[in-house]
Amino acid sequence: MQEITKITPTAFEIMDEIKTRWSPRVFDDVPLSISEVKQLLEAGRWASSSYNQQPWRIIYGIKGDKVYDQILDCLIPFNQDWAKNAQALLVTAYKKTNFDGDPYFHAPHDLGLFMGNLVIQANHNGIAAHHMGGIDQEKAHKTFEFTDDFEVATAVALGHYGGNPDRLPEELQEQEVDPKRERMAINEFAFNGNFKSK
Repeated sequence: MQEITKITPTAFEIMDEIKTRWSPRVFDDVPLSISEVKQLLEAGRWASSSYNQQPWRIIYGIKGDKVYDQILDCLIPFNQDWAKNAQALLVTAYKKTNFDGDPYFHAPHDLGLFMGNLVIQANHNGIAAHHMGGIDQEKAHKTFEFTDDFEVATAVALGHYGGNPDRLPEELQEQEVDPKRERMAINEFAFNGNFKSK
């Protein structure tokens, strides 16, 4: 099996847990336990949020249980093809209104902070996380009986690094083993002054 190594050309030195994080589509066959998944949720639990409102809600399934299969069934077919390799699946959602019943504009930001904590803890533990926008939000909302005050956001596949890329559809294998990683330069998205559109 080919070992996958990614190269992260940072402009400044950053934590290894950030530098070595990437989003595979194939995972090692080593199962994830409920306690391992709950440790990641614990890391997310301590994220900051506007007025400590903690608008995030997470549905989690461990491979082999009913919830895992339900989450997999909510993914678009493209994601189902590879996400079935994951050892755990999540659905993320957020509350659309604040404590006063007003629109909670910061909720997606707060959910992002939760997931940022979770992902860094996961990488620290040798667990990869691959986020997916490709989920049928309406189906997931109904399947997991969310109330109207909540919006389904994403799905996430979790598993240990080290999966065999040969298990992926052929069109994804090249992308999986490509060592090159790219991001915008800092001066393309951060400005010490007025916003600059490109």
